[in-house]
Amino acid sequence: MDLKRIGGAKGAATLALVLVLTASLGTFLVQARTPHNQKLPGTNASVLVESGLPAQGRQVMDLIRQGGPFRYEKDGTVFGNRESLLPSQRRGFYREYTVPTPGLDHRGAKRIVCGGLQPRVPDACYYTEDHYNSFQLIVQ
Repeated sequence: MDLKRIGGAKGAATLALVLVLTASLGTFLVQARTPHNQKLPGTNASVLVESGLPAQGRQVMDLIRQGGPFRYEKDGTVFGNRESLLPSQRRGFYREYTVPTPGLDHRGAKRIVCGGLQPRVPDACYYTEDHYNSFQLIVQ
């Protein structure tokens, strides 16, 4: 083989790699900027940027990452997904947390439900302000 052929093959391989990486990055950027309230395929959840949570919801997200302490006894317990609005997972995958509502003397309807094997590092978290009738995927 002569050097021009080897250089050409390496150049083509490099170009192919650059094209694959560029396409992957483009896909990632589009997914990272999914508009608020757009429905996600395969779920009944829309998207909510974490900074769009109420202040109490952002505090609960911080507590989830710290492992507590949580205000309510039920916080951190298994969420059964009986409504089947979240992606199907085995029992025990999802855990629920109360988002306090100012002015109420009970838990109210707002919750964050997170799924994953490590509660402090969830794979995905969802916000509901209507007691599990609808969900929004929380993205950073």
